[in-house]
Amino acid sequence: MTTFDRVKELADRQKISIVELEEKLDFGKNSLYRWKNSSPASDKLQKVADYFNVSVDYLLGRTDDSKPIAEHDKGPGTDLMGYFRLNTAGFDPDETEKIEESLIDYTDFLIKKARERKARKNK
Repeated sequence: MTTFDRVKELADRQKISIVELEEKLDFGKNSLYRWKNSSPASDKLQKVADYFNVSVDYLLGRTDDSKPIAEHDKGPGTDLMGYFRLNTAGFDPDETEKIEESLIDYTDFLIKKARERKARKNK
């Protein structure tokens, strides 16, 4: 299912057309239809997610859980991967994967260092 398909499904549930949605969001004519074949800009994607109160990940098909990340959970330390996905929406998938791998490696490094400090402290 494409991003456009998800948006269309959400619009249908609210009984509004794609054209009406574009007007409500101040998008150009047929801009949502272009999402059938191209990646949407992250700001536009976020605007649609906010309108339907769903997560960007849901629109992108990364999850079937449509629940958005709460405003207070967007910062680092609360839901780091959710924060990461929210802020890389619209990136090339290969680039997103590389960044995610680097983030996981760095997190593992920080955890290892924290465990070493804790072990030294407990001696």
